[in-house]
Amino acid sequence: MRGKKLMLLGVLAGLCLLAMLFSVGIGAVHISPAETARVLLKQWCPRSSTGLNATREAIIWQLRFPRILLGFFVGASLAVAGVSFQGLLQNPLADPYTLGVSSGAALGATAAMLFFPAASAGSSYHIPLFGFIGGMLALWIVYRLGRVSGRLPVVTVLLAGVIISSFFSALISLSMIFAGQQLRSIYFWLAGGLGMKGWPYVALIIPYFIVGMAVLLYYAGDLNLISLGEESALNSGVEVEKVKKVVLVAASLITAGAVSVSGMIGFVGLIVPHALRIVMGPDHRLLFPAAALGGGLFLVVVDTAARTVLAPVEIPVGIVTAFLGAPFFMILLQRYRDKYRF
Repeated sequence: MRGKKLMLLGVLAGLCLLAMLFSVGIGAVHISPAETARVLLKQWCPRSSTGLNATREAIIWQLRFPRILLGFFVGASLAVAGVSFQGLLQNPLADPYTLGVSSGAALGATAAMLFFPAASAGSSYHIPLFGFIGGMLALWIVYRLGRVSGRLPVVTVLLAGVIISSFFSALISLSMIFAGQQLRSIYFWLAGGLGMKGWPYVALIIPYFIVGMAVLLYYAGDLNLISLGEESALNSGVEVEKVKKVVLVAASLITAGAVSVSGMIGFVGLIVPHALRIVMGPDHRLLFPAAALGGGLFLVVVDTAARTVLAPVEIPVGIVTAFLGAPFFMILLQRYRDKYRF
């Protein structure tokens, strides 16, 4: 059984590579997968390819590939965070937005666009920087509110997250009233999107993802026991409160990193974890890598559709995930509810 699941991980990895290769070629200028592969190969081995079209090379390497890579890491981050929060909070409805981290990141990004109007052009670090700070601030407040006698009870953490999320959302709405010329930029950022974001944004999200993923994989076995019940985990020798704090920070770290570079992209952290639990089971040691691959694959495909279906008009990918997410989730529950294990 474990061998079969490892094979599924390999299939997911292969699908991710194929999706990224084909997505690079889709757009106003069609580029074949073979030419895409040659351009990508050239970046690591300059002598390997000659006679490439300079314009197509620029389209691939400077425009499309960084966007696709960013989409992969954002999707992977949100899906992994979703798995973490669902397992930690023992709540199947938990997702990266449950604890208010995303609302904090959104408020930080909104503040950046209000106080640094030039940041709206997309070439400034102000938006992701302020977004990340806002997300971490939200986590700190939730942690302070949710802690009871040195412990982090699930109920108080959830309630604190709902309170902070609602409060920060209200501040965002209030800010939009006074946004003036920045209103459109704020709206499109909140809707979620990957356009006009190149290699600097990819470089920003990768460290957060690597660190957060490494920590979560390290504590995956402990999280399995906590998911069965805190008392059972304590009897097995797990330092429950320590694990809860570490997992909470790690999942919030990758959530803040993702939201700070992409805006609010919903449903990825809810749909993908549930879909993968059906085929992979409840073991977080397998779920985390599967969620990373599945979330990345999902967002790469959806973003490609968002930028091409109504071209030259580009739909914010957050809107597309919301449209696809609800019916897809209902179909999954209807067809596989007997096989689902949480």
